[in-house]
Amino acid sequence: MDDATPTHPAPAEIARLREQIAKYESMIAEQRSCITELKQQRDEFKLENLRLHLRLAQLLKQAYGPRADRVSGVGQLLLDFAGQLDALPADVAELLQNVQAPAEAAATPPRRLRTRGRRDLGELTDLPLIEQKYELTGEECNCPTRQQPREQIGADVSYTVEYRPGSFLRIKHVQCKYACRTCEHDGLNPNIELATKTAGSPIGKGMPGPGLLSFIAVSKFADYTPLHRLEGIFARQGFELDRSTMCAWMADVAGLALPVYARMADRVLQSHVLATDDTVMPLLEPGKAKQARMWIYRGDDDHPYNVFDFTTSRGRDGPAQFPKGFSQVLLAEAYGGYDGIVVAQELQRAGCWAHARRKFVDAESAAPELVRAVVHLFNALFAIERRAKERPADERLRLRQVESQPALDRLRNLLIEQKLKLLPKHPLAQAIGYVLNQWQPLTLFVTDPAVPVDNNLAEQQMKRIALLRKNALFAATPHGGRIAAILSSLTSTCQRHGINPQTYLTQLLANARDVAADQVDDWLPDRWKLKYAPPAEPASPQV
Repeated sequence: MDDATPTHPAPAEIARLREQIAKYESMIAEQRSCITELKQQRDEFKLENLRLHLRLAQLLKQAYGPRADRVSGVGQLLLDFAGQLDALPADVAELLQNVQAPAEAAATPPRRLRTRGRRDLGELTDLPLIEQKYELTGEECNCPTRQQPREQIGADVSYTVEYRPGSFLRIKHVQCKYACRTCEHDGLNPNIELATKTAGSPIGKGMPGPGLLSFIAVSKFADYTPLHRLEGIFARQGFELDRSTMCAWMADVAGLALPVYARMADRVLQSHVLATDDTVMPLLEPGKAKQARMWIYRGDDDHPYNVFDFTTSRGRDGPAQFPKGFSQVLLAEAYGGYDGIVVAQELQRAGCWAHARRKFVDAESAAPELVRAVVHLFNALFAIERRAKERPADERLRLRQVESQPALDRLRNLLIEQKLKLLPKHPLAQAIGYVLNQWQPLTLFVTDPAVPVDNNLAEQQMKRIALLRKNALFAATPHGGRIAAILSSLTSTCQRHGINPQTYLTQLLANARDVAADQVDDWLPDRWKLKYAPPAEPASPQV
């Protein structure tokens, strides 16, 4: 048998095969690149779809949903996108089981339900009382059997509440002139003297009394009734008053109250913790209203004043100018305009956990299970704080370090772990990044018992500006914004101390021109309440 002779491909065939292999490898590389690009586009489309649905859910909540920051239950989710992204965290159901907070801290105290029913009007001793007595007279009093007058044996007492609309009152001031007739008869100076007018308008040669001025100020800056509506209300009561006149009066009132406002501003900067926030206050300009800002600076309990400040923009010049000289703890949201102030004035920065929590609630539809796990730990912090709120400073600090610090550690570990599993542009990754970037300001309350866990008390004051903006629409001039800041500060601080702002402003305006510089402190709302407030002053809800 002949040996089989191996055959080798010709060099030309080898070259052709190598060329085909190179071509196929090039095609494979091109296809892989295309697949990678398609995957990136897929992820981008999914993220964009997620962001659009998230924005839709936020708009639906703004229009129809509750304003409280609550997360939904499993059966109440609007849309569930957790299974659509490969980047979402795994084993989220197990995560909810592993995240445990102290039972006592996480327990939500039961709400106190308001007692409904008929009120005992006899106990409303703050309201004036008019007694109307009904008696039988003449033949009605005679006994139908004996035909003789019956004797009264008792009475049935009942109450009704009536309202008498406000009314205007003219006060005629007659200043008598005196002269010496004998001196006049002898051709000498008759020494004419005019009796001093001890009451009248706080405005020089003005028409309005202090009660009318305070009513207009309180109506606009505490009850949020714009001047054009007051114009119609006054006209129905028989007194036509132009809104431009009332506007000029408010400028005069703000000028009279300026020393008290300035003193409040000085004292609020002496606080250990200064809470601040801001909101839009449109400023009228030709063509389009400018987005000016109104800022709140809320002092601590030792300096209990709510001071507003108006600026024409949200630039750092606004917050840098007002708290100039302040050197302690600034409680605010993560606004970049505060960064330079904190560094320049060597301030400590405190953050707001309610603001951080809101970012997760707004992103709930992106990853419902994970959001509920994170919010669960947030709620544990707030539950601990409710128990610590009324305790002395040393006990509050001890409770925070024993219970709040472990909850914070669990929360931070959870956020770091889950951030690694999310795409950078994922809405939840942005919320996690906010908390981790602000971790030092957010955890300052664990080492300082005077720092609150949130900035809600300052943020609540923005509601009065929002209502003022809704009804009055805008400030006509920067000076008008300044007037709004001054009068909002006085009415807000009065409500903080449970003072009737109209009573306070009426007395302040009646005495404003006689208050010396060293007596301004006596007219601060908290000092006035102790010294001048009537004992039966009706209390307004604390803000």
